[in-house]
Amino acid sequence: MKRITKIEATDTGAAKKLRVAAYARVSTDSDEQLISMDAQKNHYEVLIRSRKDWEYAGLYYDEGISGTKMAKRDGLLSMLNDCEKGLIDYIIVKSISRFSRNTVESIETVRRLCDMGIYILFEKENIDTGKMEGELLLSILSSLAESESHSISENEAWSIQKRFRNGTFKISYPPYGYDYIDGEMVVNEKQSEAVRWIFRQVLSGNSTAEIARKLNEEGVATRRGGSWTSTTINGMIRNEKYTGDVIFQKSYSDERFTRHRNNGERDQYFVANHHEAIISHEDFDAANAILDRNGAEKGIYADSRKYQNRYAFSGKILCGNCGAVWKRRKISGYFGYACTTHLTDKDACGMKSIREDSIMAAFTTMLNKLIFARDKVLLPYANSLKNAERTEYLAELNTIEEAMNWFPLKY
Repeated sequence: MKRITKIEATDTGAAKKLRVAAYARVSTDSDEQLISMDAQKNHYEVLIRSRKDWEYAGLYYDEGISGTKMAKRDGLLSMLNDCEKGLIDYIIVKSISRFSRNTVESIETVRRLCDMGIYILFEKENIDTGKMEGELLLSILSSLAESESHSISENEAWSIQKRFRNGTFKISYPPYGYDYIDGEMVVNEKQSEAVRWIFRQVLSGNSTAEIARKLNEEGVATRRGGSWTSTTINGMIRNEKYTGDVIFQKSYSDERFTRHRNNGERDQYFVANHHEAIISHEDFDAANAILDRNGAEKGIYADSRKYQNRYAFSGKILCGNCGAVWKRRKISGYFGYACTTHLTDKDACGMKSIREDSIMAAFTTMLNKLIFARDKVLLPYANSLKNAERTEYLAELNTIEEAMNWFPLKY
């Protein structure tokens, strides 16, 4: 007969403490906001440690980050990651607007945490997500926070537009070669020599990749101490600020706070002689003409026609609806091609993506048809190419020779 011994439960005399974390955020990195951040840190640490049934699980925070996009907030993402690891049981936040100004993201995140058994206390609104009746109120208040964010954004946009029009807008981050002193862009003599050298190299026929390689070999530091790349050099050659002029509003944010390049959707403002020039207008125009010509020879164009020949169909598929180039992307676990206009704005072009293997099958079928009809299609077309006059190539050579004569090379 089996012998069973009962092991009595032991009373430890102490219940398991709730691991409580706090989240704080300030939207700018000004001194006043950073002081507010320090105050929030001290407040939450004292508050959590003062409760005997709570255990301090840390403070997560973001400084100088907007609340409209969770993906850009490392502190919040780190906290959510620790929640998934089971390191946090409860979260305290000052207000809903500090947590998120995006209604959809706010509700989705709260529900995601609730599924893990983790709840949030919003102090200002006195909402505990552990109570089911709080979700409707949370939705309403999140919507109000999002509306407030839109209102603030519109007011800031109006203020910026006004400064654009009267020429008083201050460039927050001047390009390499300039410093920002007493509200003015001032030439940095050491960096400006590198800028002039870069333009001379382009005018001498060197590629942007070769220029970047030489700068890295010489140990010339970028503004942020990183490595030079051909993209960096290309951006400098395209930057009109080196001529002393400025074009304001090259990009803009839409109603979803997503940044876009301004291709005419918004007004732009040109200010001549805004600051001291490093490069003459003649050298600037000549260098840009070289980049344009080199790009055209490689089949690279600006805006929607820009592509890299990494794949067989890169830049070769045009949208039958809007005429834009199709781009290769990974879509729902498979590779395919999609219209660049549709990717930017689904309402602007309704063309759906197509699987890459379907495109390859269609291309193979068409190629087989051409091979089958080689006598009627391919051979006559090849003969017409051989007999065609090459005047267009002669015209291109003349254009290049003329450009070589007027490009001002200054050393």
